[in-house]
Amino acid sequence: MGVFSRRGSDDGDMPFFDHLEALRPRLIRSAAVLVVLMCAAFFCKGWLMAVIMGPQSPDFATNRLFARMAVLLSSEVLHINRQPLFLINTAIAGQFNLHLSLSFWTAVILTVPYLLGELWGFVKPALTERELRASHMFVLSVSACFFTGLLFGYFVVAPLSVNFLSGYTVSGEISNMTGIDSYVSLVLNLTLACGVVFLLPAAADMMSRAGLLSASFMRRCRRHAIVVMAAMAALITPPDAASMLLVLLPLYGLYEAGIAIAARHNP
Repeated sequence: MGVFSRRGSDDGDMPFFDHLEALRPRLIRSAAVLVVLMCAAFFCKGWLMAVIMGPQSPDFATNRLFARMAVLLSSEVLHINRQPLFLINTAIAGQFNLHLSLSFWTAVILTVPYLLGELWGFVKPALTERELRASHMFVLSVSACFFTGLLFGYFVVAPLSVNFLSGYTVSGEISNMTGIDSYVSLVLNLTLACGVVFLLPAAADMMSRAGLLSASFMRRCRRHAIVVMAAMAALITPPDAASMLLVLLPLYGLYEAGIAIAARHNP
């Protein structure tokens, strides 16, 4: 049963504009939650800056772990982010805009579970009993995948990428001067991108249930997917095999998890 035939209506399908009317208060509540969380985050300036500045700091948990690994393996390549970056601001309103941007994206991330819950509440009346039983963990599973991806991006991908990109040079005559907006954009984009990538198992589950994706198709595309994932890992990590594998293996694990999930519904 589709979204446009909500259960319990007397005349079968609900008109499109009635769906919009039903969705509107849910979107308004989600927007209100977003605004409240943004205001709360705005007053946590010190915490927000500590979080966003973490990946470039030598005291960051990942950087300390890699430093220990560098000693054990006698590999200087793994000794990343030895010195904190010297970040500059070149716009008169740059730091205020940074404060607003951090507050907004913090609120967006924290609003994701609530937004998923509202969307689930909107779709729920259109589902059959079987579909309800099969998808009752939708909000929890999607939120878990998203936040796991965020953590992976923040603690693994971001520090590796900051170390590689901040030290990369094409000429010794060019000095790197990193703007705070450039640094923050890099960390945020990588972290959010990993959050989206980690939705692959949940996406495979939903698409296989709908008949849009099969496990056999994912198996046929496995080699191509590995090449793409290896290229991604090579681009965002230092030029050594250990760092590349550290990013590639979780990505490959997600792909295999997607195959296993899809096989349950659409072999």
